[in-house]
Amino acid sequence: MRGSIPAPGPQTKRYGGNTPCVEIRCGEELLIFDLGSGARALGDSLLAAAGGPVRGNIFITHYHYDHLQGLPFFAPIFVPTSELTMNGPARNGRTTRELLSGHMVQPYFPVTAEGTFRAQVTYRDLPPDGTLQLGPAKVQWLELNHPGGSLGYRVECGGRSVVYATDVEHGSDMDSGMFDFARGADLFIYDSMYTEDEYHGRGGPARTGWGHSTWQAAVSAANAAKVKTLVLFHHDPNRDDAAMDKMLRQVRKHRPEAIAAKEAMVIKL
Repeated sequence: MRGSIPAPGPQTKRYGGNTPCVEIRCGEELLIFDLGSGARALGDSLLAAAGGPVRGNIFITHYHYDHLQGLPFFAPIFVPTSELTMNGPARNGRTTRELLSGHMVQPYFPVTAEGTFRAQVTYRDLPPDGTLQLGPAKVQWLELNHPGGSLGYRVECGGRSVVYATDVEHGSDMDSGMFDFARGADLFIYDSMYTEDEYHGRGGPARTGWGHSTWQAAVSAANAAKVKTLVLFHHDPNRDDAAMDKMLRQVRKHRPEAIAAKEAMVIKL
């Protein structure tokens, strides 16, 4: 749930310091969204729980480092009998496979993806918008406003819905499409990296154009889409636990049900 870079330490231990990795279970279907540094612990827990190979679909929003830092340390991908499908957008004329492999090349990383992945890995290039039916789960996606592009995802299963819309900047003509996409979701996981003062540079550098939103914009988006529960996500790495508590109190004045994402948090719908 951290944005940009991991932020471990005593000042962030309650909310956590790992970068994005979200697991969604729909019956027997395993869906994983992004492979930030949190993917290391998730992979270990999946193997321990399964007692054997892991089968599932991984959906990548985009290829910035904070969303892929855990890829080389995601243990199930090194188990020969695991079956994993990597879903992501093609970018700049390169496939999902090429883009993911590009994060593990010399001299930036000691081993390559092609040389070390042992699982049965399938790659699927996603168009700018679309739908997949995976067992009981329907997964939809669309482009968000973020430098270089980023996909937002919606999962529907058993009459419940979750929208994962991290790395999105408000204030563009893409907002209305995103509101429609998230309409009525039970859980709305949304980029809330900044305050309005931080975003506009009141007291420091402006963050406009960096591809992220504010908690105020998150509240507005949740209201516009008429979602049931707002989850603040992609926390600023400089925001410690006390500051996160303060932000959540402010948000709850407008959305009393709001939650700030915490590492290892489990939400049942």
